Order: sequence, then C-alpha cells, then structure tokens
Amino acid sequence: MSRLNACFNALKAENRAAFVTYIQAGDPNRDVSTAILKGLPGAGADIIELGMPFTDPAADGPAIDKAAQRALAAGASTKQTFEMVREFRAADDTTPIVLMGYFNPVYHYGIETFCKNAAEAGVDGLIIVDLPPEEDEELRLPAINAGIDVIRLATPTSDNHRLNTIVSGASGFIYYVAVAGVTGGKSATADDIGDAVARIKRHTNLPVAVGFGIRTPEQAAAIASRADAVVVGSAIVSLIEQGLEKQTSDANIIENVLNFTQTLAKGVLSGR
Repeated sequence: MSRLNACFNALKAENRAAFVTYIQAGDPNRDVSTAILKGLPGAGADIIELGMPFTDPAADGPAIDKAAQRALAAGASTKQTFEMVREFRAADDTTPIVLMGYFNPVYHYGIETFCKNAAEAGVDGLIIVDLPPEEDEELRLPAINAGIDVIRLATPTSDNHRLNTIVSGASGFIYYVAVAGVTGGKSATADDIGDAVARIKRHTNLPVAVGFGIRTPEQAAAIASRADAVVVGSAIVSLIEQGLEKQTSDANIIENVLNFTQTLAKGVLSGR
C-alpha cells in the first residue's frame, strides 16, 4: 500500500480530514527549507506538498511566485529537491510527500530519470499543474511504473463530462481547486465546497483534497467538515517572506512557520 493510501485510510478510520501543507523546496535557502520540511509532521501536517522551483509558475499567486524566485536565487534545483526528500526520509518513512510544480523542469530533467530518481528519494505523488489529463500519459505511465501517484486537478468549471476525464487514470487523490484563479486568492464558501466535493465523489472513490485561499484555522475547520483533506500553501509561504522583510533570524522563521502550522492543524482537527 502506498503512503498516500495508508494515510487516508488511517485518517478515515479516525473520522478526520488530512491536513496537507505546501512549502517551496529551497525557500529561502536549503537549510531553512529542510528544517521546516522536517518539522511539518510534528506541527500537524499529515501530507506534505513540496513545490519544485520554476522560473514561471503561471498558476501561482505572488506569494508562491516570490518563494520560487527566492529558492532559485539560493541555488535550488530539481536535484536539490530530491536530496531534501532523501534527507527527510532518513528520519520519516511514513509521511507522504507530493511534488508539485510544472512540466518544464520534469521534461528538462528527463521524464524516465525524473520518475526513477523521485521514487528512489521517497516521493509518493506528483501534481503537475500545467499538464492536462489528455497529455499526461508520457509522465503518468513512467510514474505509475515507479510507484508514484499522479494527482489531477478539478476546478469549479469542471463539468461532469470533464470530471470523468479527470478521474480516469488519476491516483492518490483529487485536488479540488476551490476558486478560479491563482494560488493565494479569494476563498470559496464552505457550502460551495461541500456541493463540489459531493459532485466529484459521484465520479470517483478517490479522496478529495481542497485548496486555494485557505488562510485561517476557522477556514480550515470549515473545509475539513466537507472534504477529505485541507491544503494550505500561500499562507504558510507568506510567513517566510514576512520574516525576511523583518530581518528575522532563520531560527525564528522556522519557529513561526511551524507554530502557524500547528494552529491550522488544530483547525483541521476541529472540523470533524
């Protein structure tokens, strides 16, 4: 059983939603990013999305875009991202890690080699936001052969016909983008989320994770009451930028991020 399946099965038995955190690999530098990565499970993260830095993250808002540029300026790369996952796995062989990013770096790295190296490092899933279902076979098949789930995105504009295409061949979970637009934007209402999740579940047995625009424990709790997982990214990444602007020490940036993560995790727990 994959780590993702094991995680969702365990949480279902506890009748609670998963808390999924997102950080950008290498932001603001490798040491701080690795320390945050290692600290996230202890702060309440059930699943970790690790962003792969890219020069043109078109689906991301200002917070994650800036994080990607900071990481790249500090020397981040796909190779370094794999090294961070391997270091994480030396102490944690349970928490699922999903790489999230864009197809260009994967293609440049070499698809077969990328999937092989990702699996060897301990990666469990991939979310490639600019690779539509109709065109993801060249990545999906090597990923499946390597034991990596390919997670697909659904949006408020995905009609029933489109949902059938999205869920066909998907694995791990379905990521529901709660609002149209880029990451870090406005939030959807809990009722809208509930209706959307119910509709997606009529097309698949996969868990449904909800993200985009979730910033507070209260919002996390509301989403947790209606979805299988709650994803928070921009709100966490923004704390790093704020710390840098205030010239906060690396240790305090790490502490602030993990403390905030704990408050969000409590929100998720209170949602069921």
